Amino acid sequence: MNYYSLNRKAPNTTFEDAVVKGLAPDKGLYFPESITPLEASFFETIEDKSNTEIAFEAIKQFIVPEIPKDVLKTIVEETLSFDFPVVEINKNISTLELFHGPTMAFKDVGARFMARCLGYFNKTNTNDVTVLVATSGDTGGAVANGFLGVKGVNVVILYPSGKVSDIQEKQLTTLGQNITALEVDGVFDDCQDMVKQAFMDEELTSKMQLTSANSINIARWLPQLFYFMFAYKQLKSKHKDIAFSVPSGNFGNICAGMVAQKLGLPVKHFIASNNANDTVVNYMTTQSYDPKPSVQTISNAMDVGNPSNFIRIQELHNNDFDALKTNLSSYSFTDAETRTALLELYKEFNYVADPHGAVGYLGAKTYLENNDAHVVFLETAHPTKFLDVVEDVIKKTLPLPSQIEAVIDKEKVSNKIATYEKLKSFLLS
Repeated sequence: MNYYSLNRKAPNTTFEDAVVKGLAPDKGLYFPESITPLEASFFETIEDKSNTEIAFEAIKQFIVPEIPKDVLKTIVEETLSFDFPVVEINKNISTLELFHGPTMAFKDVGARFMARCLGYFNKTNTNDVTVLVATSGDTGGAVANGFLGVKGVNVVILYPSGKVSDIQEKQLTTLGQNITALEVDGVFDDCQDMVKQAFMDEELTSKMQLTSANSINIARWLPQLFYFMFAYKQLKSKHKDIAFSVPSGNFGNICAGMVAQKLGLPVKHFIASNNANDTVVNYMTTQSYDPKPSVQTISNAMDVGNPSNFIRIQELHNNDFDALKTNLSSYSFTDAETRTALLELYKEFNYVADPHGAVGYLGAKTYLENNDAHVVFLETAHPTKFLDVVEDVIKKTLPLPSQIEAVIDKEKVSNKIATYEKLKSFLLS
């Protein structure tokens, strides 16, 4: 499988090159040359397959033979070493829990998968690779954990000071070894802009091999398609029309779901559930894509004003707005509405959600006002990662899972920066 740049000003390249470089030379996102649907029988018998079997069959066309089948099977098996349960909320709504991994966030899968791919490609490489990643919350911890101790890989994480939860900060600043955290005086978009600037800086890239572990990287983004298949496997016998409400920030997760749909997964509709950062919500109304500075919310991992992956979503729909409009709805919700949803889920259904899942729940409810389907909202992080918000709303003290207890008392270690020049100086030092 070859990959092309969505800016269409760079040569097509291999999976390995796309993973190692992250961005194309023309600064475009890589995209697979083709997506071949799986046999209909694959989905007809999906409930008879293990998660590992489902994931391997779904992703192998994008990777084999660059990574041999037996190696890819091992990578998939190691990546998926935890559960992905669907929990029924009511007869019309369920949630897919994606927080049972080591950092209790949905990004564990993409980070673990990419780390293992990069480790495979790097085993004969004598030069170190620096993974540069911006995080609005959960990406940093997942990447830090996924890449911890990987030979020949150094990880540098940029995060906005004071704009991630205390536990999220601990997960990305306490591991040491090959992981370094840079605390940026700004918002997530400033972090993301610095990362993009680094990739465009020829003085920097001529001296070191940079790659990204944000969802712009093909190996971080694509494995997220597994989630939607795992949900379908569990719900196929109970519901005919299934839609997905995805809490959306950089739009990588929902975009991967649309790849699963292209592979043949029966999905009635996708709902992009947003907080106050409503660039895509406005686009779906006006057809005018106008990025703006991000706004800080209680669902901080979605505080993205210019979502990188939306261009991939447009490509999946052949840049046809009408086709996209048929497949995607997008809604925006306030912090007050999110808190109300958290309380409703707890009081009416005895379900403790996190703020991102609550936004997904609101998207599901809004869609169901005018449509018939069974909607699955993605619960993307464990509620204890947002203790101050969740406990304040539901008035209950939550027990800490072992994954959180392991980091909560560790000492934070970070380097503060405010400008790109400081980042560049750090990387070259």
